[in-house]
Amino acid sequence: MTYIDFTSIVREAWNAYDSTREIVRIVDISAKVSTNYVFRVTFSDRSFIIAKLSYFGKFEHFVEDHSIINSLSNNLPAPFENFMARSLMKGSSLFVYRFENEILDAWVVFYRPIGIKKKMPRRLDDEQIVKFAEQVASFHKACYQIRNTLPPSSKTLKVDVDHLLRILDTDYGKYEYRLHIDTIKKHSDLFLENSQKLKAEELYKIPVFVDWNIGNFSVSSSFKLYSRWDYDWFRVGPRVLDFYFLSRVVSDIGDRTVFSYYIGPLMEERFLLFLKAYHAVFPLQEDEIRLLKETYRFFILNYVIKDGRHFFHEIFATQLQKEAFEIYLPSIEKGFDPDVLLKALNF
Repeated sequence: MTYIDFTSIVREAWNAYDSTREIVRIVDISAKVSTNYVFRVTFSDRSFIIAKLSYFGKFEHFVEDHSIINSLSNNLPAPFENFMARSLMKGSSLFVYRFENEILDAWVVFYRPIGIKKKMPRRLDDEQIVKFAEQVASFHKACYQIRNTLPPSSKTLKVDVDHLLRILDTDYGKYEYRLHIDTIKKHSDLFLENSQKLKAEELYKIPVFVDWNIGNFSVSSSFKLYSRWDYDWFRVGPRVLDFYFLSRVVSDIGDRTVFSYYIGPLMEERFLLFLKAYHAVFPLQEDEIRLLKETYRFFILNYVIKDGRHFFHEIFATQLQKEAFEIYLPSIEKGFDPDVLLKALNF
């Protein structure tokens, strides 16, 4: 396997940004569960910035996503004006460095350091669930209010599922998914059909982060959202794309480092409590609740099956994809009942 010195790419990127500030140390602070890299870059004056390096997907999508993220971080109103880490600009433009050679096409973006307060407890009590729901609803509402000020996004749910279906026709897809092609096509067709019926693209579309595990954000002592720094699965789409991971945060077993994506947390009483508190601040629509089944299906198809081997390290990807076909996808129809959620919200 070819060794790639990612720190030298980060150093090269910084020199392209501002060669007058001397780097004395670059430390890999990546979470070690994905194929993205995060580095702490320290300068001779002891100040530092954060560098993110990625080589999965398309350069154009990377630039598009981070342009939207940066506009969002600058445009969010109080109390979220300092919630998100801001990227470094050069002149009037977001700075993104592209490194290319015969084996690698990688991109680097720099972030200003962001303050971090408390990590949420792994298991929340009822009062904390309500506070967390109210905070997420307020944040979503703020994102919705400024949605028209952000750069356009080219990615849609349909675009990603269509991409998965095209992969199945390639030599790679025919080999990688050889035992599961019919299953993938079945669930892709169900997603496209059901999301069209529910008019998913016409529902409230906001910037969503999808992955809300408790290692990606911090809260204040009064349980207010304080800071967010992980944007690996960022996109613009229906706000309920965030809800599966939010259900995991409030689940009875609590958020955890063990990777599993069972549908069960969406049906727990604790998630119903979350939904009620959220709904009181930023009311949900009936079709959004029904769309939860399809956003879960989309998550499994897109992030676990299509992108799993590119995003997760191999040991996690293999396990999750095996469970996707054996457990997650087969559980959808029996495991999720939107009427229970709708009844709890008095629809």
